[in-house]
Amino acid sequence: MKKINLFYSILLCFLWISCNTPNPTTSSNTASSNTETNSEDLGQAGVQDDESQKDIVKVAVGSQDHTTLVAALKQAEYVNDIANAGPFTVFAPTNAAFDKLPSGTVDGLMKPDQKDALKTILEYHVAVGVYKQDYLQDGQSISMASGDNITVGLKDGKMMINGKANVVATIPASNGLIYVVDEVLLPPTK
Repeated sequence: MKKINLFYSILLCFLWISCNTPNPTTSSNTASSNTETNSEDLGQAGVQDDESQKDIVKVAVGSQDHTTLVAALKQAEYVNDIANAGPFTVFAPTNAAFDKLPSGTVDGLMKPDQKDALKTILEYHVAVGVYKQDYLQDGQSISMASGDNITVGLKDGKMMINGKANVVATIPASNGLIYVVDEVLLPPTK
């Protein structure tokens, strides 16, 4: 009887091991097909979902008025960060806002050696949390991802940032809120 129990125990172990050991042929084929399909890691930004509300990055990518902002996010490698769950409030300058900067500024910021400066400027456009206009007060400060603050101005139902940038549109996103602004917000010099 002990020999039969021992036999069944060994047989059960072999079956368990053989069922839980991956087939090397299948594993390598799966890994190589995943590598071929995704040549770069797109992270959260690469999630395909045509049913749900778009996240902040997908809204920006779909806007003809924000191609410069999207290019800057890509250059700074912030696409996945802004596509994450958040919630975020993003003050998104239009292409025309970037055009108001002195000639050569955007091209200069897009150079690899200016990546840190570009990141600081982009971080000055992002707040962690959702700041709806209905809950803001005139003169209120909001802490931005850069560590600096912006100041909200409210007058006659219109919102202005730092006394200069007008909020021209508000767009809800799945991971926060986008305020489209007509000026690039520049962090205070230190």
